[in-house]
Amino acid sequence: MAILQNDLVYWVLLAHLPKWTTLNTNKLIVEILHNQQISFADFFHKSHKQWQSVFNLAAKDIESLENAKKELPNCAFLVESLLNQGYELTPINSDEYPAVLKSNLKLKFSPPLIYTKGNKDLLKTKTIAIVGSRKAIATSLKFTKNIAIKASQDNKCVISGGAKGVDRIALEETLENHGYSILVLPQGILTYASGMRKYYKEIVGGNLLLLSTFFPKAGWSTGLAMARNKYIYGLSKDIYIAESASEGGTWSGAMEGIKAQRNVYIRKPQDNETNANNLLIQSGAKPVDINGNLLKYELPIKNQAETKIEQVKLF
Repeated sequence: MAILQNDLVYWVLLAHLPKWTTLNTNKLIVEILHNQQISFADFFHKSHKQWQSVFNLAAKDIESLENAKKELPNCAFLVESLLNQGYELTPINSDEYPAVLKSNLKLKFSPPLIYTKGNKDLLKTKTIAIVGSRKAIATSLKFTKNIAIKASQDNKCVISGGAKGVDRIALEETLENHGYSILVLPQGILTYASGMRKYYKEIVGGNLLLLSTFFPKAGWSTGLAMARNKYIYGLSKDIYIAESASEGGTWSGAMEGIKAQRNVYIRKPQDNETNANNLLIQSGAKPVDINGNLLKYELPIKNQAETKIEQVKLF
């Protein structure tokens, strides 16, 4: 389904409405395009009374949309610039939008619009995430390399966030072995100029796809880096964890995956390690060895009871 440039302007406008949750934005998009079956342009020409009565929008929502309308000329210029530079914009209702992302994140968390540069066919491939600590131990990094090499050999696309430690090793090891990877950015796609230069060969060659869900001019921030983790997990069919602390992005992503009964594999730690890998195994992650082979593991009855209590507290 071809998306007209003028429609993309409205998609950008709606995808980044201030103080709107992803769920509320997606619900409005569904109401406009599917329930009311009108264009975005028609929607923005409706009166405030119609917005309130037909679309059930509150006063604060109407004010937000009116402020957004003022940005239409800037959005039009931005979209034209993105397209001229070879970036692609894929709305949630497009056939090219990754099905695995919708399946994992549902309407509540699926980003309304994604921005990409590179081989977009990678969004249709079998995907795995390799995640872990920025300060991972040598054993975890070896595990990361092994999983990345195996994925490359099996033509599976590795999802990475590019952060120091496990993320970066996963990305670079995959590319070095002529595998495929999707790099999920913690910033707007237009602010990743240095990375664009660094990975230019891989992007042009079709081995790497850059992907962002944030406003194209948004700079890096800790908040965006944490928000980005959800999309790394969301784009992946299987999740491999090299090393996790008992809090932070890796931990929370793993627990969400376990709760959703997804395939979450984690490296079985050695007895002298101080990470939280065993805690995730007790919570339901599947233990694997240094090469990613599944290990037999039976939770002691006492720990099973403790895990149930802990899961109730968490969820």
